[in-house]
Amino acid sequence: MATTTNFGWETPDDTDLVKDGAAAIRTALGGVDTSFVDLKGGTSGQVLSKASNTDLDFTWIAQDDMSLAINAQTGTSYTAVLGDATNTIVTMDNASANTFYIPTDATVAFDVGTVLNVYMKGAGITTITATTPGTTTVVSAGATAGSPVLARYKIASCIKLAANSWSVIGGIA
Repeated sequence: MATTTNFGWETPDDTDLVKDGAAAIRTALGGVDTSFVDLKGGTSGQVLSKASNTDLDFTWIAQDDMSLAINAQTGTSYTAVLGDATNTIVTMDNASANTFYIPTDATVAFDVGTVLNVYMKGAGITTITATTPGTTTVVSAGATAGSPVLARYKIASCIKLAANSWSVIGGIA
């Protein structure tokens, strides 16, 4: 038996099958073996990441769970998107009153346990509310339903506890 270079997959020798069949199998498995070579390796703490838009082009990178991306918003309203749930803080920086909206599950399917971080940077009051209050519930300070307001230069975390149900904790005015 012969083995593939990268994964050590066994392929039949020419004498195991019809000569051309064994060669074809070896060629095919060798191609698969070469295609998946990027999946080998990595060390503890690394994660597999796409290196490009090319199929099967991966690379091992250090996992970075500690850095927050900044999603700077300067308008009077902003509706959270799926990307805001991945190590991101949304900054609300407007001199006028502004609103951070949490969409319904039908619009953006955040997983239960998702945390959306919001920072009131500007002078305008930032209100956190649902885009559709009759569908999505936003509570703060225990079980108080409503639209919490951030205190200036404070951060609040919106935590999804169940379908269309969020609790806001942190620097609420």
